[in-house]
Amino acid sequence: MTPQTCHNQENIPPADRSTIRDAFLYASDDPNSLLGGLFTSPRISNDIFYSMVEIICVITDTFEIRDNNGQLIERDDDQLQPGSYYIATNGSITLTTNVPLLRTTSTQSRTRTRPFREAVRQRDGGCVLTGRPAIPGRWFGLQAAHIFPLAYEGDWYRLSLRNLITILPDRQSDGSINSVENGLLLSNEMHSFFDNYLVAINPYDSYRIVTFGPEPLYCNLLTHIDPLSRQKEGWPPMRLLRWHFEQAVLTNMKGAGEPCFETDFPPGSDMIGEIMSGPKAAERMEFELFSRLNAIENCS
Repeated sequence: MTPQTCHNQENIPPADRSTIRDAFLYASDDPNSLLGGLFTSPRISNDIFYSMVEIICVITDTFEIRDNNGQLIERDDDQLQPGSYYIATNGSITLTTNVPLLRTTSTQSRTRTRPFREAVRQRDGGCVLTGRPAIPGRWFGLQAAHIFPLAYEGDWYRLSLRNLITILPDRQSDGSINSVENGLLLSNEMHSFFDNYLVAINPYDSYRIVTFGPEPLYCNLLTHIDPLSRQKEGWPPMRLLRWHFEQAVLTNMKGAGEPCFETDFPPGSDMIGEIMSGPKAAERMEFELFSRLNAIENCS
């Protein structure tokens, strides 16, 4: 798999994801009501755009998408271009009621997550998004990322995702959410992008790596996950990777999009104060709390 050319970008993710959009989605019979939008990164084709529309919208009949000139957008591999797009259908169009789980950068190095980290390291051997291998015997710049976040362990069971897991941790108290099958080894940068839904893997499209936004995501990023990685024992189930992809689409594309969160808290900074003055403060605090608690407590 050939990495794409590095794009030199200096943009900082804004608090409002909609400000970076250059493609906008409407219903053809209601062109003044915005359904959503996205940034047309080089990795988003017309076909992927159609699949994203199916994630954020409930459409009761077959549909097609047309541009501002009424030209049909074919469901093909051509790159999606900036502009306004309109859903044409004989059915009704509503935004899905599905809401993504709030998530931000999380790193755990506690009792329950150490075996998870070691198992993910041994399986992947390097960053699965860039293909960069670890230095032999060293894991500098690499982190084991949870696909489904540890903070939402209750939702893990509620959504029956535990049933996807075939390899349980050696210690029952670590919980199925800490299975190697719920993890990926990523570079530090890619871990942050993955947790913040700026990059995702679509397993239903030959494990294509999809990016959201003009950040420098494209530097040495593979176009698809290496087939050899996917053949390894303990590789994540398709449904789990698809769950993360759908969360990324809902976060970035539905309506005005979800907020971005501050994640850089140097020593001495007022982390709680900054969180409480930021967007979705209560939900963010809950995420931070349960990320830490679920990394250390023993669960039956």
